Amino acid sequence: MKINKKIFYIIIVILLIVLGVFIYKNVIKKSKIGNNMSSQEIVDYILNVSNYKSNVTIQVNSNKNTNKYILKQEFNLESGSIQEVIEPANIAGVKIIRKEGNLKIENTNLNLSTIFENYQGLEENSLDLSTFIDNYKKYDKSTFEENEKEIIMKTKNSNQNKYTENKILYINKQNKLPTKLIIEDNNQNTTINIQYNEIELN
Repeated sequence: MKINKKIFYIIIVILLIVLGVFIYKNVIKKSKIGNNMSSQEIVDYILNVSNYKSNVTIQVNSNKNTNKYILKQEFNLESGSIQEVIEPANIAGVKIIRKEGNLKIENTNLNLSTIFENYQGLEENSLDLSTFIDNYKKYDKSTFEENEKEIIMKTKNSNQNKYTENKILYINKQNKLPTKLIIEDNNQNTTINIQYNEIELN
């Protein structure tokens, strides 16, 4: 009987330990990404994103006109990034794939594919959230500010392109997700406005 009681107590202790580990991983960690995070912790969370999926509306402004696009984006730190055009219809299905220093452009509708090896402008894709994160980390004067609803991260482009010099990322404080990315030229005119319709961070 004594042995059975000991076994019973050992099993209870093991179950409590397993339950504790489960609660820590699934409740405490999730609450850390919830309402308990400070503004600095939210910024750090964004800066450590290693992969994401998003659906974005992009407005590109030039001196002569304004163009709008809807893209589906996927990024993974190890496997690279894919951007697929959803709208406008005349270029829907075009995919821009960046991986290991190469750029590949595909048109799934026309079954066409072009590869640019060792593409020099690979790091200059301002439409990717990952490029903003990289710029923010590299630029030693990157800053963030906040208001009641948002955290606003500000940085500059590291490649000295005057049309994409300033970058401003807006983050919803409640769900900790980006809402928009504004890119400005060296005169602080908005050249690209990226609205995050849907985004999933990991």
